Amino acid sequence: MLNRRHFLKTGLATGSAVLGGGTFGLLASQASATPDLVLKPRIIDQNILGHNPTKNVFSYNASGPAPILRAKQGELFHVRLENKLPEPTTIHWHGLRLSNAMDGVPFVTQPYIYENETFDYIFTPPDAGTYWYHPHCNTLEQMSYGLTGVLIVDEKEAPDFDADVTLNLRDWRLGSDGQFINLYKARKSARAGTFGTVKTTNWEENPVYDVPSGGIIRLRAVVSDVTRIFKLKTEGADATVIALDGYPVPKHFPLNHQAVGPGQRIDIALRMPDEEGKEVKLINASSSKAWTVATLRSQGASLKRDIRDLRPLPRNPVPVPDLKNAEHIPFEFTATAESAPKNGFCGTIGFSFWAINRKAWLGVSPDPMAPLAELKLGKSYVFSFRNRTPHTHPIHLHGLSFTLLNSNKRQIDPFVTDTALVLPDERMDVAFVADNPGDWLLHCHIIEHQKTGMSSFIRIT
Repeated sequence: MLNRRHFLKTGLATGSAVLGGGTFGLLASQASATPDLVLKPRIIDQNILGHNPTKNVFSYNASGPAPILRAKQGELFHVRLENKLPEPTTIHWHGLRLSNAMDGVPFVTQPYIYENETFDYIFTPPDAGTYWYHPHCNTLEQMSYGLTGVLIVDEKEAPDFDADVTLNLRDWRLGSDGQFINLYKARKSARAGTFGTVKTTNWEENPVYDVPSGGIIRLRAVVSDVTRIFKLKTEGADATVIALDGYPVPKHFPLNHQAVGPGQRIDIALRMPDEEGKEVKLINASSSKAWTVATLRSQGASLKRDIRDLRPLPRNPVPVPDLKNAEHIPFEFTATAESAPKNGFCGTIGFSFWAINRKAWLGVSPDPMAPLAELKLGKSYVFSFRNRTPHTHPIHLHGLSFTLLNSNKRQIDPFVTDTALVLPDERMDVAFVADNPGDWLLHCHIIEHQKTGMSSFIRIT
């Protein structure tokens, strides 16, 4: 078994190591010793229900939710993690194409960051858009307790919006006293996952945000929940989808019950009413009873913007796969016989239910299991995702972005993404260029599914 001492001896990744070259790397000498910011995850009390502070909340802030981080496309970004939790953690920068050493997966790309230890994450994001960050260690517990945040990578030239509102969507498993209850139930883990009891946006129930009357608003929604798949619509104004999972869509389309699962992001644009005090609601309609996710309220004299002035976002520089010469590799997502798992480096929830290609990967160490696929650097590939279960799975690939090609169940638009919602009994083909070397996780982002076997990794050399 790969242990921490052996990992450090190999020199695969440390906060001060050479981070690689090419598109996704930089030399350590290029990085300033002073980080752009310092994140200090810790345990806090937080008043979520409004009447009794919840104890044992995890946050990257001294109070309240994690800060919204902003980086600039094509510019160096340096974050120092100082762990103040009484357990190890890391940061995974979800959706970003960055060097493998910065991906934040314990004992695959870096060692644990123990209490009072530090690690420097240094990278240059090649793509603009909406991304997020979260631990990849004791993932279910740490994310369920609150440890998620949003990262925005701004375009080189700022788009012409009158307001930019970010929404971090997540549930909490709280009792009526405001305290945490069991984070999961085994019978739920073997199905769609265990849903929360309190639904929040930026840690509030139905928050209200004042934005300019008659203005064009960019609304970014990030599903950092560990289970819930949203279906989003608006009331009070029409909305247009302009980006999914950080990447501009090829053609704008109306927001109409758009499915957005754990790990996914959606950027929408809308024009606010001209009259002051009017409300536009973002609604989730994924359950039998719809509810308001957040409310925008018009403020001030109308800017009298014309939604037809909205221009497409600039395309991110993702390489186009060579479909004629691409190699096809199948991945089957299945249930598996329940069994007690071996101990993983980042904890276990006590059982396995799920598998990829009939293998349940229960830890985050690549030993003793080999990668499910070994890819050649620079070559094009088509992955065939085959969901042989009665549940939808948001399948996330680290370090790379892929283009949706086709499905046996629905019409697929050629969106570029890092997380695909694969429906029950669906076969979905996705394509990409293997241009980023390293070991990259491939897993379901319903975290109970990930932690009970629906996870593995690929290797690019």
